Amino acid sequence: MQYRHLFFDLDHTLWDFEANSRLTLQEIYETLSLKEKGVYDFDLFHKNYLLHNDKLWERYRKGFIKTEELRWKRMWLTLLDFKIGDEELARKMGVVFLDLLPSRKILFPYTKEILDYLTEKKYSLHLITNGFEKTQHQKLQNSDIDGYFQEVITSEGSNSLKPNKEIFEYAFSKTGAEKKESIMIGDSIDVDIQGAINVGIDQVYVNHLNIEPAISPTYTVRSLKELETIF
Repeated sequence: MQYRHLFFDLDHTLWDFEANSRLTLQEIYETLSLKEKGVYDFDLFHKNYLLHNDKLWERYRKGFIKTEELRWKRMWLTLLDFKIGDEELARKMGVVFLDLLPSRKILFPYTKEILDYLTEKKYSLHLITNGFEKTQHQKLQNSDIDGYFQEVITSEGSNSLKPNKEIFEYAFSKTGAEKKESIMIGDSIDVDIQGAINVGIDQVYVNHLNIEPAISPTYTVRSLKELETIF
């Protein structure tokens, strides 16, 4: 067996962040009466939130902003798109969002089946995620996939972020894995795939959205079931 340790990303790879965050934002939209406050279009609100979230996560990964700023400013900037300059509301939304989001359970198709398959074949499964420690563990528990992973490496717990080499080195030391027997499985070319390249391990690009990548990963699949052709 060429690989022994399989390192998965969580959000957008196994756990459907887009679907789960939409449900959470829909609940916030309704319970906090955002329409009455001036957020006249939920679909536009959701679309703008995703854009601001992605940009702020990029700044967070590069060390330009801290955790707390990320959590509330993505709400603040989205509200500003609707000409609502209410910082107190934005901060409240940030807190409620992180309270509700980890309770969501939507996984990508074939997630549990592929984890069962890989476990039965005696692979050691781990997670490397840029998410927050408490939030990511709650997601795993609530979606009932926490039992598949021997180690869960978060950016908060490792004090580093993908694509930096340090988070991978931390994962190797925590799991006892050697590079030659390790592979990274994730949806992001810039974060998961480039990070694995940076540290010198093979990669599987889970291309759910069928996007043409700028670099060539070791392997590319368009569904989790296709991992069976590699492992």
